[in-house]
Amino acid sequence: MSLRVYNTLSKQKELFDTVKPGKVGMYLCGPTVYKPPHIGHMVGPVIFDAIKRFLMFKGYDVMWVVNITDVDDKIIEQAAKDNAAFVDVAERATKEYLDCLAGLGIDTVDRFPKASEHMEEIVAITQQLIDKGFAYATDGNVWFDVAKDADYGKLSHRRADEQEAGTRELAGSGKRNPADFALWKSAKPGEPTWDSPWGKGRPGWHIECSAMSMKYLGPTFDIHGGGMDLMFPHHENELAQSECATGQTFAKYWMHNGLTRVPTKVPGGKTEMVKASKSLGNVIDAQQAIAEWGPDLLRYLILSTHYRSPIDFKDEVIVASRKGLSTFSRLIERVERIKGEPIPDKGPSMDQSAAELLETELGPFARNVLALKMKFLETMDDDFNTGGAIGVLHELASEINGFVEQHNVEKDKPAAAVNALWAGASTFKQLGLVLGFFRAKAPTNGDVKDKGLADDLMRLIISLRAEARTTKNFALADSIRKGLTQIGVTLEDRAEGTIWRKE
Repeated sequence: MSLRVYNTLSKQKELFDTVKPGKVGMYLCGPTVYKPPHIGHMVGPVIFDAIKRFLMFKGYDVMWVVNITDVDDKIIEQAAKDNAAFVDVAERATKEYLDCLAGLGIDTVDRFPKASEHMEEIVAITQQLIDKGFAYATDGNVWFDVAKDADYGKLSHRRADEQEAGTRELAGSGKRNPADFALWKSAKPGEPTWDSPWGKGRPGWHIECSAMSMKYLGPTFDIHGGGMDLMFPHHENELAQSECATGQTFAKYWMHNGLTRVPTKVPGGKTEMVKASKSLGNVIDAQQAIAEWGPDLLRYLILSTHYRSPIDFKDEVIVASRKGLSTFSRLIERVERIKGEPIPDKGPSMDQSAAELLETELGPFARNVLALKMKFLETMDDDFNTGGAIGVLHELASEINGFVEQHNVEKDKPAAAVNALWAGASTFKQLGLVLGFFRAKAPTNGDVKDKGLADDLMRLIISLRAEARTTKNFALADSIRKGLTQIGVTLEDRAEGTIWRKE
């Protein structure tokens, strides 16, 4: 099956055909850096990290750019509130954002361009639009003339008169049309400014993304992503000014991920799932979420929902995600215990091992694993359906666990069955890696010390529980297990002893 992508521009799925054969240029709108990042800022990067990994798995050479909006009204307002320097506010928030991406294991972004470092490109595009008659300067400001663009509104299918004139735009009498939006804003006392042909000032929000995306990906690139809330006016304006400036298609495929929703009390005292926003005060701090829930659980939760659907952060979803993720970790742990070594990221999978297995009694297992791998890839080819792909991973985990039970692999460890199991588990892990799961994290010295202490404490607790069971103090033994479960620690009694894991 060929890859098909839902294009917001055409409102349908389209065959994926890149600008340059074998190469993909991908741009994702990053944050405006004025406050610590919330969990909504992490949703897009997690989704597009998985998309890039899948495209690379398919053999594409992918360039992924995520911008940093470090010149904006909101940063100026925050700096004034904090009585801090504009640049300090932006740099602090940028560091917090990048730290969160690192904490989530999002390491596939190729460039993080900052608006403040691309004034030359911003001024050049603005001048180009003036020269072509799509923009006009007045009183040190430069406005995009929406009436001159016959295609304006083709992305969001909203009319020009619906333009949110008050959203990140400069109020003033210099505009010819209320829907016209600012490309360049004249300097105000106390604000950061840069030189331009129209006097000192700073860029508008939308022109920054046009300049940065085209600087690194060219006038036409493959994928432009962002949250659903950015479609209008930001992406609509970005598309309009870019195509008017170059006369070329800006982005071939527009991909918009669903919004983050959290339980919120609404008038009347009821609790409903509501879009997270700073104005409502219902955002979830990203650093806190990563520390409390862990990067793998957050990735699992986000990718379990199709990227175009809302993503709900509520207790039952978190519990279900933790349970689903533990199925994966237990399988990996089980296979590695049987084999006595870690499953390598690029070990021999069922593709390499099937030939010698198909003519044996283990053939049905080999065929089932290969069929599920094909199902996984076909699911991802259908508009990057990560939720469906995770479902296939659960099918594969069930197939592998069933094979272990059917052939008594854990106890008898017959060589042929162990080798087949290893090939199936390697396939499972490699498919999981496509979504960003199962990646080894290099431990720090602190991690090693903490892990050693945790092991010592758990051995002591397990010993106390065993003593309680020996003396028939079952109430105490059950209380120990229950208490550990409440803090996310699971005990598993095995023939060779009790093992523990942190879910």
